[in-house]
Amino acid sequence: MANKIMFITGGARSGKSAFAEKIAADIAGKRAYVATAQALDAEMVARIEHHRQRRGSAWDTYEEPLAVAELVHKLSGRYEVVLLDCLTLWLSNIMARTRSSDEIDARIVELISAMKAFSGTCIIVSNEVGLGIVPDNPLARQFRDVAGIANQKFALAAKDAYFLASGIPLQIK
Repeated sequence: MANKIMFITGGARSGKSAFAEKIAADIAGKRAYVATAQALDAEMVARIEHHRQRRGSAWDTYEEPLAVAELVHKLSGRYEVVLLDCLTLWLSNIMARTRSSDEIDARIVELISAMKAFSGTCIIVSNEVGLGIVPDNPLARQFRDVAGIANQKFALAAKDAYFLASGIPLQIK
């Protein structure tokens, strides 16, 4: 299978994950789900469990909050589809460890490179966080900016890109 990158963005609870899973389910072969969320509280545990139940047994799930590029390299050739859910949680995990723009940018470039080298289809789910008010503190503004720049870079690398609003996908590329 030829390499293909798909980028899916939208607001919270817009239906991004379910849409990404449906696209992946329509691709023949083995599917890997790369989850970046960390179960740090009861509410997140429940969210993660809900996602697992929705996916069912047709997926191999890998929970990786940081070393996603390395994992994508390891999965290449073993899976036809890798679904990364979600890019913005991965970015927040990185930012919890460093605020260095250079280091964050390097991690973004590394992940895009890994996805371009992947032998099948990579589907990326990411939140669009720039449609609301300007955050009131420097860390939140940095996160909004990092997420916006990362979304631009992944969308540029993607063959197809979708924006979801109220459960309705709009193909933007």
